[in-house]
Amino acid sequence: MPVSALSVLSPTALDDYIDLRSVPKHRYFGQNDLIDRLRRAVPFDYIFISGIDVDHYRFGEGFSIDTDLPPAFIEAYMSDKLPQVDPFVLAAKSSTKVVVESEVYAENEVPQRLLYLQRTFGVHNRTIIPILRDNTVYGAVGYTRDTPFDEDEITFLSLVSEAVHTAVTKPLMDRFAAEHMRLSKGEIACLSQASLGLTSEGIAKTTNYQVETVNSYIKSAVKKLGAVNRTQAIAEAIRRRLIA
Repeated sequence: MPVSALSVLSPTALDDYIDLRSVPKHRYFGQNDLIDRLRRAVPFDYIFISGIDVDHYRFGEGFSIDTDLPPAFIEAYMSDKLPQVDPFVLAAKSSTKVVVESEVYAENEVPQRLLYLQRTFGVHNRTIIPILRDNTVYGAVGYTRDTPFDEDEITFLSLVSEAVHTAVTKPLMDRFAAEHMRLSKGEIACLSQASLGLTSEGIAKTTNYQVETVNSYIKSAVKKLGAVNRTQAIAEAIRRRLIA
């Protein structure tokens, strides 16, 4: 699977894609100001941001990865089907806590091909921070470095990784998630206004919809989000980054 040079953080990066499925799965973003600032706080060699909170695109399914890992490493890793046998990835997929490569390797046999690729491309001491919604892991941010991360560094990375994940994946969510959830623009608009505490009458004045239309949009959004009422639907939409 070729690695695309697409950076979703570029303002026009997603203009040519009609849906989430058409966006390249593995994307190399190269130098990035956000990542550079994070790297100054805790030095690391490479970073990978994986998964979004949409069915079939969550961490571990391999359908959404933004990274500055060498493209040749990613391409070889994927073509050799190493995700299916990499003990580090397998451990991370079933964990809600930080996963450290050295701890996993100490208890599992590691494929020689994987060790060869890691030596060749300098990908060492992988450490994954899971990103959760409620108790469900939907994303992950991973870091690599020639020397292991210490406890304080891991604590810091754990604190900032959700914000990093949100910043990198937000363009995808903004452009495609609402469509993937089958929420219309009207439903999103009404939920967004409702999250500000407006009544149906207030939302109608702000959006120029009729009150009956507002209530209909919110009712359908509640159903699509699997919520039981307006308040729960707003909370769910916020958790899924569909509204701010």
